[in-house]
Amino acid sequence: MIREATPKDLMDILKIYNDAIINTTAVYSYKPQTLENRQSWYEQKMAEDNPILVCELDNKVVGFATYGPFRPWPAYKYSIEHSVYVDREYRKRGIASSLIKELITVAKEREYKTFIAGIDAANEKSIALHKSLGFVHAGTIEKAGFKFNRWLDLAFYQLELNGPKNPTEE
Repeated sequence: MIREATPKDLMDILKIYNDAIINTTAVYSYKPQTLENRQSWYEQKMAEDNPILVCELDNKVVGFATYGPFRPWPAYKYSIEHSVYVDREYRKRGIASSLIKELITVAKEREYKTFIAGIDAANEKSIALHKSLGFVHAGTIEKAGFKFNRWLDLAFYQLELNGPKNPTEE
């Protein structure tokens, strides 16, 4: 079941996110987050009206996805960048795909134009997933990060949405 996240979900979200920090290059961060970090993150997402979706199975959150502004300048207001994470024990079940599809639906309703994914270039599974959903390669920044004693390349993929009927510069 995919639904909006609530504060009660933050411990499961924290567990999933910290696993990604500690064991993968899905997050270019070194140190695990605290529950207080995730609470602040949640509050900021809610204040900015950015969705946090969770997938619940077996009475626990097994994946989550969100989006936020691509860049902080006003001209980027129709572009968003998303994140999706799945509990390692629940991967390969279509959870990430379902979460991204639901985020795309929300983004379309809110009239965004460009949906962006920043993916570690070595993450072939995530790249294949995004391509299967219609994302196209927009470019790669080589040696954008350094983690696990190696340089990491960051690949950008984008999906064009309908966007607003009457975009403005306001």
